Amino acid sequence: MNAYIFPGQGAQFSGMGLDLYEKSPIAQELFEIANDILGFNITDTMFEGSAEDLKQTKVTQPAIFLHSVILAKVLGNSFKPDMVAGHSLGEFSALVANGAMSFEDGVKLVSKRALAMQKACEMKPSTMAAVLGLDDALVEKICLETDGIVVAANYNCPGQLVISGEIDAINRACEALKAAGAKRALVLPVGGAFHSPLMEPAREELAAAIEATNFRKPNCPIYQNVSASAILDEAAIKANLISQLTAPVKWTQSVQQMIADGATLFTEVGPGNVLQGLVRKINREAETASASFSTES
Repeated sequence: MNAYIFPGQGAQFSGMGLDLYEKSPIAQELFEIANDILGFNITDTMFEGSAEDLKQTKVTQPAIFLHSVILAKVLGNSFKPDMVAGHSLGEFSALVANGAMSFEDGVKLVSKRALAMQKACEMKPSTMAAVLGLDDALVEKICLETDGIVVAANYNCPGQLVISGEIDAINRACEALKAAGAKRALVLPVGGAFHSPLMEPAREELAAAIEATNFRKPNCPIYQNVSASAILDEAAIKANLISQLTAPVKWTQSVQQMIADGATLFTEVGPGNVLQGLVRKINREAETASASFSTES
């Protein structure tokens, strides 16, 4: 069975999407629609901007979303998922590619999400840290024992868990994690504590927008970050999307469940190949690939 997976923040690169724009009239039209919705030419930054330009929150999330969704659209009939999943932001890409909401609504929601998260970050200084080489249960235990807000945020693969919270609490947790035998506990260059209680203002802001958006039953199950299980019900999809901002990304558990449900090939749709690496670390037997578009047929 074919599983299609969609990357999240951090996968951006200068020049992303330019080949699609130049080779596909469909892609060109969709990029221009996105420029109109966003109120600025995001294509200029994607195609010609520096790494620093692409780091702007209002750009990063929509850019990755657009690269992923437009690639899925131009694949046409060769895009035939039996199941889909997306890492954090990638969940929105997966839902649009999978027919659960329109391209236009996806662009609007992702833009609102990015700006709401940025606002939440500015309200309280916060950060995230990658923890390597410890069991998830031990990381969770140390987070619980640490003063301040610090939680497990991204279950990326066995032995790689990202924690999220207040800066001082993250620093204290990192020291305790190293003392407990972590290979690394490294603070990440991110703007805030994503997938933690500190994103509650953003969750509230996005909830209203998601509730007001029309969702359809997806073409195949989506394995959502919050539940790590196959979802087809529109109301459940909305509820999980809203919860996602303050809840952990259960990527390890999602991939394991997809494999248990019959996934044999994981195709990454969008910039980069980070998710393919994580899938192989979760299950060495899993086959992975990058979605590629060619005008030759």
